[in-house]
Formats: sequence, C-alpha cells, structure tokens
Amino acid sequence: MTRHVDIREVSLRDGLQIEAPIPLAAKLELLAAVAATGVREVEATAFVSPSKVPSMADAAELAARLHDYPDIEFSALVASPNGARRAVAAGLRSIEYVVSASDAFSEANVGRTSAEATDQIDQIVAIAHDGGVTVEVIVATAWDCPFEGPTPSRRVLDIAAAARDRGVDRFCVADTIGTTTPGRVSSLIAQLRPVIGDLPLGGHFHNTRGAGLASAYAAVGSGVSRLDASVGGLGGCPFAPGATGNIATEDLVYLLRDSGIHVDVDLRAAIAAAEVAKSVVGHDLPGALLHAGDRIRA
Repeated sequence: MTRHVDIREVSLRDGLQIEAPIPLAAKLELLAAVAATGVREVEATAFVSPSKVPSMADAAELAARLHDYPDIEFSALVASPNGARRAVAAGLRSIEYVVSASDAFSEANVGRTSAEATDQIDQIVAIAHDGGVTVEVIVATAWDCPFEGPTPSRRVLDIAAAARDRGVDRFCVADTIGTTTPGRVSSLIAQLRPVIGDLPLGGHFHNTRGAGLASAYAAVGSGVSRLDASVGGLGGCPFAPGATGNIATEDLVYLLRDSGIHVDVDLRAAIAAAEVAKSVVGHDLPGALLHAGDRIRA
C-alpha cells in the first residue's frame, strides 16, 4: 500500500456544479479556506456551456484570480475542444477531459456517444500540449451507469488504451453515482494497470451508498496515490437524484492519517473549509466530520 496520497480538492467545480450559481466573491471565500488546508491540487472550475452548467459561467473570471495561490496546481474540467481552448487561454496549466464509459450517460451529459467522446481525445491533447498544458482523462461511470446499469470493464479498458495511445498525461476512474464497492475497485484497477503502463492513475469516488471511503481505501491498497475529494462532501450528479458529492475531504484525511498514510491536507483546516462550503451554499452537507469533528474537541 502506498504511504502517501495526494488529494485533489474538487469542491469548487464538482462540488458547486449542481448548486444554484453563487457570487464570485463566495467562490473566492471557499477557495481561500481550501488553500488554507495545505492542499496542493485544486480543480477550480469547468469550461463548459454556461447554459447547461450556469454555476460555472464565471470560469474565466475565477481563473484570473488563481495567481494569488502560486503553490497550488489548479486544473479545470472541459467537455470539448472549445472548452480546452478556453481553459488554455484563461491560463490553466492542467485540464481534465471526461469520457463516460456509458453511451446513455455520455449522450445525456455531452450529447455524444462514448466512442465519439473518445475520438476527441486527440484534439484535446493537441490543444493542451501546444499550450504547454497537461491533460488528464477521467472515465465517468467507470463502474455503473444510472441508465444502463453495471459498466463492462472492457469499455473502461478501451478508453484507457485510447487515452494512452493519444498521449494523455494522467488517467482517472470515476464512480460518478457512488455505487461501487471495494472488491470491484480493486478488480478494475488490476485490469487497468497493464493497459495504462506508467500513466499516473487517480480515483474519484462518491459516498452515495456509504461505500465511497471504503472504495477509496481499496484504491489506495491497489497502489492508487491520487484521490479526489470535496470539503463537506459538497456536490452530486444531475443524472442521479439523491447522489451525494465526492467523498468528504476531511473524512478522507481522517481515514488516511489514522491508517499511517501521509497527506498534505491539515484535518482541522479541512473541517473549517467544510464549514465555509456549508455557509456559501446555504444548506447542510453530508460530511461526517463536519458534524462529529475530530476525536478530540478543541
């Protein structure tokens, strides 16, 4: 098992994407709280259609403020070559391109089949690399789709092979609707390893059915050293009503730290950031430590 895990904080993008739009000032307040945790990677926004995701309409304005945090590696999600161009023009140094392993989910999300989305990896990589920007491909619905049910692993492996052959810099598998379990996580990762070779592999888990943290821990046990998380467990999926957001950053830090695995994120600062997230969206969040705190009260 790896002894260090890098956490990418995704509350500003994945966490806010299904929320009603909040002012840029509120996002900057959340960003400041997230930065205070010591996290080194933050998914800051998404360059997608404002009509489809109005909460991300201020992507360029937010990107213009990221220089205030030179020690953090910021990234943005894109869903098309045009989004990649916008992200590069806005100064992002890292982008994530999502490809769903399910045709039904892909068509509902971006209006393309999985194969059509995979075919765009070439353009995304060319646009990014021409601008000196790195590219990560994230496979959505890597285990299950809310429309089609269990995802055949061959679909994920084929996308992984295409991503590898097209020169992406990193690869990630996502449990988009929070349905997978530890054994299924370990099985898919074991199948992926010979396909992706030396490509860094990350994991993106939701705790919708209570297995998100266990699945993340299983990924770490399988050698994954990069995990996405969101303070307070902020977020959800527009195509899976009732789905919670990513595993909560503070809950993940608590689990890993107590298991002797080093992380760069400070636990108390993460709990404080979860409180800020709760405040800016104006409703309760599902994170366990947000309610229970650490084992010792301050």
